[in-house]
Amino acid sequence: MNSRLLEPVRLGALELPNRVVMAPLTRCRADNPEFAPTESTARYYAQRASAGLIVSEATIVSAQGRGYPYTPGIWSDAQVTGWRRVTDAVHAAGGRIVCQLWHCGRLSLTEFHDGELPVAPSAVNAEWKMFSAQGLKTTPTPHALSRDEIAAIVADFGRAARNAVLAGFDGVEIHSSNGYLIHQFFSPLANRRDDEYGGSHANRARFFFEVLDAVAAEWSPSRIGFRLNPMMNRFHGMRVDEDTLPMFEHVVRRTNAYELAYLHLTEPYLPNQLDGAVGAIDDVARHFRDIATMAVMTNGGFDQTRAEAALAAGTCDAVAFGRPYISNPDLVERFRAGAPLNEWDADTFYQGGDRGYIDYPTLGG
Repeated sequence: MNSRLLEPVRLGALELPNRVVMAPLTRCRADNPEFAPTESTARYYAQRASAGLIVSEATIVSAQGRGYPYTPGIWSDAQVTGWRRVTDAVHAAGGRIVCQLWHCGRLSLTEFHDGELPVAPSAVNAEWKMFSAQGLKTTPTPHALSRDEIAAIVADFGRAARNAVLAGFDGVEIHSSNGYLIHQFFSPLANRRDDEYGGSHANRARFFFEVLDAVAAEWSPSRIGFRLNPMMNRFHGMRVDEDTLPMFEHVVRRTNAYELAYLHLTEPYLPNQLDGAVGAIDDVARHFRDIATMAVMTNGGFDQTRAEAALAAGTCDAVAFGRPYISNPDLVERFRAGAPLNEWDADTFYQGGDRGYIDYPTLGG
């Protein structure tokens, strides 16, 4: 059977042997004082190197960006060393990997910041329960960023991008979705500013484009991707309304001028996610494919059959898989052989340790 999914594709400067992408997956395994990737992290990613592209787990650009326990960063020398171990292992196994750059913004807790409040465009509480060492806790009302503090975060993204070069990545992806800091600037629910960062589409997009410019100063734009989740609704304090699509269309049209590697989109896949929201659409990639001039990657609950259909329809250039990659390090080989997939163990997604991390079997045992 001919398979579009297993054909090579070019995303900007990234030459991929297939269109199967490992989606960014937070695993909470950086359980050391430096929040650095470990030897097990290197093994985990190397096991999955047959993916056309690996997008790393969301990686924090500064200590201020933390929102979860044991997630890795890329602001320190120890973290760069840890990530270099990962990229070397992936490259030795024939793979390609980009680093997803992340700041959680208001989706955080004071315990991750020595008692200080997390930050956001405005002092608006997401009212969301976040993971902590003591279980789930509700977010506090965040500190509204000043202009100088915004500039400092932009510089943090620039430094993180520069560190990603030193760590040996093949590119970077800007995490501008899922209700985290950049997405918070996009949304009038989280962004109630009356200065140049609030109000109009251009103003609410200003922080993203400042970050993009800082990252593009360190990387060729053809090695930069960015992630959007326009239809995030009733999750992480986000909502879809009649302004949502126009806002994200504005962002995508402006990014066209940069000639980036790809746009990474998330499809609605949770039951009742859109819940009749005004302005909602149920085929995100199809909508933005007509707007974006760069390659389009999509994810969100795909299996092999649905991914092949999306590629055949021309709505995307590559498909990212999340949970199937947790339990199937040889996902590409299983797709090629038509072999059954291992079931994942959700109890081990974030628990730490090697179980449910590097011990899933391949077809060869």
